[in-house]
Amino acid sequence: MASGSGSVVVVTGGAGGVGQAVSDWLTAAGNRVFALDRREPSSRGLEFLPVDVQDRASVDAAVARIVERAGRIDGLVVAAGVSEEPTPAEEMSPEVWQRTIAVNLTGAFHSCQSVGRVMLDQGSGRIVTIASMSGAHVVNVPQQQVAYNASKAGLVAMTKSLAYEWADRGIRVNAVSPGYVDTPLLLSKAYLHDQWKAATPMKRFAEPREVAAAVGWLLSDEAAFCCGTELLMDGGYSLP
Repeated sequence: MASGSGSVVVVTGGAGGVGQAVSDWLTAAGNRVFALDRREPSSRGLEFLPVDVQDRASVDAAVARIVERAGRIDGLVVAAGVSEEPTPAEEMSPEVWQRTIAVNLTGAFHSCQSVGRVMLDQGSGRIVTIASMSGAHVVNVPQQQVAYNASKAGLVAMTKSLAYEWADRGIRVNAVSPGYVDTPLLLSKAYLHDQWKAATPMKRFAEPREVAAAVGWLLSDEAAFCCGTELLMDGGYSLP
């Protein structure tokens, strides 16, 4: 798959900040993009299917419809995710923990497994998960977000496991781990922006399009030897 090839790509969380940026970038490059989300993206040119990644049946039904419409799936971008409000670990409710893991990790597995089965039948495919610097590189400060950090660490491990299992069957699985990205998700924590930027050597947040370009590269033929790669792009935040 290369930019402009007309490949069929599925993006979960396609209406979110990073997910929509990825969908737009891939569409502009000439690919046929199916955006899966609970709400419809505002962008034009996407094919939208309502999906809750926590619900395995919902994911399977959407994947089946995509195969009916397009005949194949060449790429999958797992961008659906949630972040809890900063909460001390000892005060976190079971509901918040379970929902964070259900969306960020279990939902990611649902998506990879369902689409992966299609790709295994085809003998080819590319998968990119949107992980985080919080997964394996930093413990974010000052906010306390144990559920999010745990879910992203699990996502990185899952990505590497799938990469190993499927590498010799024609499927490449990799991850992009962004630092702070300038999306609506960050707006609720605006009071921390100055501190986060001060701790980032580049003194800014990532633009969603920058993350999208990294995803596009990992999906492309130019990244053909990347297998289980975790591409960290955090503006140097994790260097100290």
